[in-house]
Amino acid sequence: MIKFLDLHKINKPFENRFKQRFQQFLDKGWYILGNEVQTFETDFAAYSGSRFCVGVANGLDALTLILKAYIQLEKIEKGDEVIVPANTYIATILAILEADLIPVLVEPKLETYTINPDRIEEKISSKTKAILPVHLYGQLAEMDEISAIAKRYDLLVIEDAAQSHGAKAHYENHPKAYSFYPGKNLGALGDAGAITTDDPELAEVLYELRNYGSKKKYENERIGVNSRLDELQAAFLNLKLPFLDKENEARRHIARRYLTEMTNPKIILPDWNREAAHVFHQFVVRTENRNAFQNFLQANEIETMIHYPIPPHQQKALKDWNQLSFPVTEKIHQEIISLPINSSLTEEEIATIIKVVNAY
Repeated sequence: MIKFLDLHKINKPFENRFKQRFQQFLDKGWYILGNEVQTFETDFAAYSGSRFCVGVANGLDALTLILKAYIQLEKIEKGDEVIVPANTYIATILAILEADLIPVLVEPKLETYTINPDRIEEKISSKTKAILPVHLYGQLAEMDEISAIAKRYDLLVIEDAAQSHGAKAHYENHPKAYSFYPGKNLGALGDAGAITTDDPELAEVLYELRNYGSKKKYENERIGVNSRLDELQAAFLNLKLPFLDKENEARRHIARRYLTEMTNPKIILPDWNREAAHVFHQFVVRTENRNAFQNFLQANEIETMIHYPIPPHQQKALKDWNQLSFPVTEKIHQEIISLPINSSLTEEEIATIIKVVNAY
């Protein structure tokens, strides 16, 4: 069986270093917001081309805290609207709701799965204060177009970069929320997240909010939360960060093979038109009879996943939206299936996946 994602295999090269770093962590006896977190924040800021990095507990908190920080800075008010793609993972929408803001859903492009800039302006109202594009599956959204719209209407831009570690393109640097969930291109061994920004005022508020609203122990200037990047997870991330570009290039190599060698007309391959702007967190294809395709791959010992089977507006948790209609989003969620793509795959396994897909 070719596993969809073999985390043990991916992390195996780091195993001895993980153990050494864990022993150092134990010996040091500093477990919260220590040198490992500081090192990761410095190095990940530099890697991402940002002035500041704020380590937090997970990707959902990263998004939520950015929104709450803008409320603290009086750039957004509770009850304001945030434009967001309709086909995102639900965490993006949960963050908006958690900050007492209103998500306004916009259809994606069928070709890229990212928010359609041509559909944004029709959803802007007097209550709209921000656009929250999602770099879904590792591909950057069309940020030049989105940034131009935001400037035209004086809107904030906040990027959900949970799936796009290391994706690069030249555009204005907005605050970004990252997740280092174990299956991500840069994955911790548990939950972890971070925020990057060039704005010192925003960074200062975020450092406080993640730590009970405090910058000096027992003195609380804001209503904050406990969402600090774990010191041990930061230590593991520090070991893996220097290898992120290698991981991303391995994924691009597999994607090139898939895109070149998969020729089955029943399978719609993903769009990729900007080399460095996609890091292929997932390789997502579409087909009309997904269940039959998935069963065929399973019978041929290839494991797959569906990211994601139910769109947010059809989730029971968001029952007030269940009657809304987003045809492009619904088509995507009915047809997509993710094929294995990560650095643990061998050339033989890649060839097998291509052969089986073409045989369907």
